[in-house]
Amino acid sequence: MEYANMGTLNIVAQQRQIPLPSYVLRALMKQILGGIHTFHDSGLIHRDIKPDNILLNSPPGSGLVRAKISDFGFAKYEDLINEQTYTAGTIPYMAPEMFKKPLIVTQKVDIYALGITFYKLITHKYPVNEPTFEEQGKKINLMQGIERPPEITDNLLWNLLSKMLEFDPNKRIIAFDAHLHPFFESPEAIADISDEQKKLASLADVAYKNNAINNPSFIVAETEIKKFFIHYIQIQQEKQKQEQKLDEEEKKQKQILKNKIEQQQKKQQK
Repeated sequence: MEYANMGTLNIVAQQRQIPLPSYVLRALMKQILGGIHTFHDSGLIHRDIKPDNILLNSPPGSGLVRAKISDFGFAKYEDLINEQTYTAGTIPYMAPEMFKKPLIVTQKVDIYALGITFYKLITHKYPVNEPTFEEQGKKINLMQGIERPPEITDNLLWNLLSKMLEFDPNKRIIAFDAHLHPFFESPEAIADISDEQKKLASLADVAYKNNAINNPSFIVAETEIKKFFIHYIQIQQEKQKQEQKLDEEEKKQKQILKNKIEQQQKKQQK
């Protein structure tokens, strides 16, 4: 696995108490869609897109964060996948066609999974999350599509997500077209850029200079992700303290019980 000094996208998706600015969300989505477009261009299907499999890394001294798709253990060439070989995926991210017979798997399953990933990044929940594959399939098969959640107020954003979450894979948008959606290319999107993004774009190291990194709308500032990362570390440390406290209390109770048993045994021996 590649180095990820900022963790994974799941660190952001888990923390609803920290607001995610629209320009950071847009830049993350743009980077990830660019990555899946390149991946699909090679003829591959990832088959397990989810926040935990999207790494966040900040090259030392750059001030930038790059989102990279990882964990290619389930990846297959599209023309080699069939019903007998397909067993991969994480239930809430599985496309509707995964629950139908005959099973036809295309790169569109990655687009749906990425749509769910973005949905969770924004709302911090799943649109459908049943405990088993069978129950998830039953629920999905009763639905006409994913409803717009109240958390998504941007019409262009929902238009893009609804195209990614289209139940009919033949109508579902492809990565290339998603990357060119008005959510990224409209005048409003172009204007929604922070001063820090502009500064980082102009100061980008020569080693990272290319059309993408010179575009401020593509840039995710390290300071933005650090808010989530540091808070996540603090939460984990607090959890460890609580677990240690519980362990100590459990040991204490066991010792008290052991002492009582020993005292009873001594009384019985007298």
